[in-house]
Amino acid sequence: MPLLGFGLPVSGAWATADRMIHVARRAEDRGYAALWTFQRLLYPVEGGLDPAFDRRENPGTRAADDPSYQQVHDPLLPLAHVASHTERIGLGTATICAPFLAPVVLAKATATLDHLCGGRLSVGLGIGWMPHEYEATGVPFARRGARMEEYLRCLVALWTEDPVRFEGEFYSVPASHTGLAPVQRPHPPLLVGGSAPAALRRAGRLAQGWIGSSKQDLRTIGEAVGHVRDGAREAGRDPDAVRTLVRGIVELTETDAGSGRRPLQGSADQVRDDLAALAARGVTEVFVDLNFDARVGGPAVDPDAATAEAERVLDALAPRP
Repeated sequence: MPLLGFGLPVSGAWATADRMIHVARRAEDRGYAALWTFQRLLYPVEGGLDPAFDRRENPGTRAADDPSYQQVHDPLLPLAHVASHTERIGLGTATICAPFLAPVVLAKATATLDHLCGGRLSVGLGIGWMPHEYEATGVPFARRGARMEEYLRCLVALWTEDPVRFEGEFYSVPASHTGLAPVQRPHPPLLVGGSAPAALRRAGRLAQGWIGSSKQDLRTIGEAVGHVRDGAREAGRDPDAVRTLVRGIVELTETDAGSGRRPLQGSADQVRDDLAALAARGVTEVFVDLNFDARVGGPAVDPDAATAEAERVLDALAPRP
């Protein structure tokens, strides 16, 4: 079975300070491996995306009118909030859109958070896909892949070198002392999102793992995992050491769902069977993310009902010893 994590409440009406702590403690008590957040800076007034862009660059990406995108907290601050209320459970971002923060800013923030949580942090980064957010953050939309590759190298240098000096096409750091290294050495695990073959191989070459999107086809995920492992081999790294993380859009039913069900939809036993099938396809970790369930993560959902559903899912799917 893959390691099982849970999405921290960060989207919608249920994402309150007290409910974040409640869910974090319950997940830790039930044996979940990690808590995960995600980033969404803006929600376009017009709604929707450029369909040509969506098909060409991000097949399967969720549309901008998804209610789970309408009211989203910062990805790092909720993790800092629950860090002091938990002891063992991992903390991670899935994902932060890397280009929207200068590498030096993200390096300092994540090194600080790694200290606050005692070395439990995994840093998941994505390239971003919403033109509105690129415009608002002042980052050119063109050449995103090349920018992302350089970003990852600059971030690792900032985490691991002191003094550090970095000269690139997109980013530069004059010779300086960073003054604060992460608790984890050489640095927190770095996971990279993406769906195109080049992005998948980038995760294997430059990071410790890959994060699948919320619309990843779980029936064919073995092909994506293969690209990630190929990237690790190209870089002379052990493909078996690469983490592969999937966001699980779980719909838990009281009884078995019919033959037409999608993966992770059905009874607890059916969902566990799906998790085992994902592990057989090379997935090492799955996290249940109810932020992407319209019954839980929307801004108009009753917070108490959403929390009750989260408790039901947390208890029903709790990892077995």
